[in-house]
Amino acid sequence: LEDIATPVPGPGEVLIRVHAVSVNRTLDLVVRSGKYPAQTPLPHILGVDPSGVIAAIGAGVTSRKVGDRVTTMLILRPPAAGSGPVILGVHAWGGYAEYVKVPVSCTHPVPDGVDCVTATLVARHAPPAFSLLRDAAKLRAGEWVLVMGAAGGLGSAGIQVAKYLGANVIAAAGADERVGAAIALGADAGVNYRAQDLTAAVMRITDGRGVNIVFENVGDPVLFPQAFASLARGGRLVTAGGHAGGTVPLDVNRLYQFGITVVGSPGNIAPPDLDAALQAAAEGRFRVLLDQVLPLERAVEAHRLVAERGGTGKVVLQPTPEPR
Repeated sequence: LEDIATPVPGPGEVLIRVHAVSVNRTLDLVVRSGKYPAQTPLPHILGVDPSGVIAAIGAGVTSRKVGDRVTTMLILRPPAAGSGPVILGVHAWGGYAEYVKVPVSCTHPVPDGVDCVTATLVARHAPPAFSLLRDAAKLRAGEWVLVMGAAGGLGSAGIQVAKYLGANVIAAAGADERVGAAIALGADAGVNYRAQDLTAAVMRITDGRGVNIVFENVGDPVLFPQAFASLARGGRLVTAGGHAGGTVPLDVNRLYQFGITVVGSPGNIAPPDLDAALQAAAEGRFRVLLDQVLPLERAVEAHRLVAERGGTGKVVLQPTPEPR
């Protein structure tokens, strides 16, 4: 933990006093390890999804004012020719700090009734879940969806988005308490994939038909084939993560014989989806699973907790306390 100069917002930028930023396996732990595909120049400040209060504005900013409560969208600039997107906390200094400056275009207002911890988790995971299920998987009402890692940030959002879109949901997680937490979010059934045969359980729940969609972000070499084998004819598997390694066997015979589609996507963050999810959170219709909120000086402990995968829900850092 170091003292550095407070950033000064430039033209089109705002300075946010950070009240919450989540700890993510890929965009924090993998980036810290130096194994993330994109180059991260050092010194560096992690944190892709800070929420807080605007403390200063740069020249030309008219859409926000000092005192506004905002959350952030992690893409600072979209992909350009021959390169990927510029990501907050990966390519630019992020939110593991009392203050962070970002382009005003990357900020989004937080409605009354939603605290900054909740806003951070909603903004991080709800819009990608909409993108993956509605747009990539083409989910239709009445279909069955198997959500892997159902008690994680993306998985818990996937359950609620799938139910909102009219699906039947099977929540799959690696411990009974995590399965229970996922069912409490609205899933119709649950499977502990560390204690049960996942494929057999899914077939039993769906009366032998299998699921139409697998919502995958685990990438486990043992679990992925079981989830894949749970797909019905014409099924779709969408994936946005490989937290358990990402290199998995693929049954190509089943792939073509059953006409299965596999789509990989990080999921898009569309402002209308973020608006809808934040408003749903304000009305108590969208809930987040929270493991712990820790002060910034315990960031090392927060990374260890996420690496050990022992809790239920997300770990969040709070660089500055949010006023009550």
